[in-house]
Amino acid sequence: MLLRTKLFGKTYDFPDLRVLMGKANGEKSGDRLAGLAADNAAERAAARLVLAEVPLWALRDNPAVPYEQDEVTRVIHDALNETVYAEIKAWTVSELREWLLDDRHDGSAIARCANGLTAEMIAAVTKIMSNMDLAYAASKIRVQRHSANTIGLDRRLSGRLQPNHPTDSPEGIRAEIYEGLAYGCGDAVIGINPSDDSYASVARLLDMSYGVVKTWEIPAQTCVLAHVTTQMRCLQSGSPVGLVFQSICGSQKGNDSFGISVGMLDEAYQLARKHCYPAGPHYMYFETGQGSALSANAHNGWDQLTLEARNYGLARRYSPFIVNTVVGFIGPEYLYDTEQIHRAGLEDHFMGKLTGISMGCDVCYTNHARTDQDSSENLAVILAAAGCNFFMGVPMADDSMLSYQSTSFHDIATLRHMLHLRPAPEFEVWLESLGLMRDGRLTDLAGDPSFFLSR
Repeated sequence: MLLRTKLFGKTYDFPDLRVLMGKANGEKSGDRLAGLAADNAAERAAARLVLAEVPLWALRDNPAVPYEQDEVTRVIHDALNETVYAEIKAWTVSELREWLLDDRHDGSAIARCANGLTAEMIAAVTKIMSNMDLAYAASKIRVQRHSANTIGLDRRLSGRLQPNHPTDSPEGIRAEIYEGLAYGCGDAVIGINPSDDSYASVARLLDMSYGVVKTWEIPAQTCVLAHVTTQMRCLQSGSPVGLVFQSICGSQKGNDSFGISVGMLDEAYQLARKHCYPAGPHYMYFETGQGSALSANAHNGWDQLTLEARNYGLARRYSPFIVNTVVGFIGPEYLYDTEQIHRAGLEDHFMGKLTGISMGCDVCYTNHARTDQDSSENLAVILAAAGCNFFMGVPMADDSMLSYQSTSFHDIATLRHMLHLRPAPEFEVWLESLGLMRDGRLTDLAGDPSFFLSR
C-alpha cells in the first residue's frame, strides 16, 4: 500500500501503517521519547491526510501486534462481528469519521457499527478528529451497566469515592467514605487503593467498607484495588467483594508485566459472577492509561494511543461495570502538559465509549507535570458535557496515599449542579431518604461527614 502525499511542495512517504499511525498522533511526550512522533506539524498534517484515506480493512490486516503472537489481538479480532465488518470494511478512516459525526446516526447505530471495528480502526479515526469531534461523538453514545446500581444513564454523572490512606487505617478510610457519601459521591464504586496488597490487609478493608454499605443500606458497590489474584483469594474465602479490579495493558507482553493473562482474567470474571455480592450482571472494573505499554517496553513500536485503544478491546470481553482511564497519572514522560493531558482524556473517553464500555476518567496529574488544578477542572467540564460516566472523588482532590492530584467530592457535586446531572437513580433515592438530596440537588445537610456519626 502506497502511503504518500505531497504537502506545500514536499513529498511525505510513510513506510508502513505503524509509522503512519505514530506520525498522525497528536503530540505526546511518550511518543516523542520513543521516536514515534512526527518531526513537525507539517509532517503530522501529512500523516493525517494519508491516514484519512486508509481503508478499514488495512487496519484489521495490520494489528499492532500480530494475531499469532498476542492474545490481546486474538481477543479483539475473534470478537469482531463479521457481518458488520463486511458492511464497513471498504470505508476509509475519513468516511468512518463523517459517519460517526452525522446527526442521522444515534448511539444505537454507532453501537452496532462498533461491533465491526478493531482497536486499530478506532485509534485511527480518533487521530483525525478534533477535540470537539471527540466530545460530540462520545456524547451520542450511552453505555449502561448495572451492579448494585445503574451507571451510564442519560443526564446522570457518578463518582468513584476514593478514600485512600497512607497506612490503610480503617478509621481514616471510614472517615473519608463518610465525607464522600455526604457529598453524594460513591455511586460508581467505593474503591480503596491499598498501600498493603497482602491478603489479610485487603480482606480487612473489604470487610470494613462493606460494613458501611450494609449498615447504611447503600445501593453501591465496594472494591479494594489490589492485584486480581489477591481479590480472587478474597472471593474464594468469602470476603464481601463488590467489583473485581485490575489494571490492564494493550498487549500480551504488557499484561505479563502486570502479572496477568487473559486466562487469569477469565477465571476472575467467573469467580466474580459467582461470588460478588451485588445483583449484577456486571462485576469487573479496569483501569488504563496512555503510556502503560510503552513504560513496560511492550508497545511493539506502536504509539501509545493505539495501545490504549487495545486496552478497551480487551476490557470489552468482560462487559465491565466501569473502566477508568487514569489519564495523567503515569506522568509527564508520557503526557507532558495540559494540552497533552486534555487531548488524551478526550481521546480515551471517546475510544472507550465507541468500543462499547462504561467509561469514566480520573482527571488527574502528578506534581511534576506542566499543568494545574484549574486545567483539570476545565477537562472535567468538557468530559461531563461529553457524557462521561463517572469521575474520581478524592478528599480535597489530593490523594494522600498515591501522591497525585485528581478531582474532589465537591467537584462532582458542582458538575452535577452546573450541568443539570444527577447521581445513579438508586443512589439518588437513597440520598433523598437520608435528607442529603432533594430533587437532584444536595440539601443543607450535605457535605458534613459528621452526619454519619450522629445517627
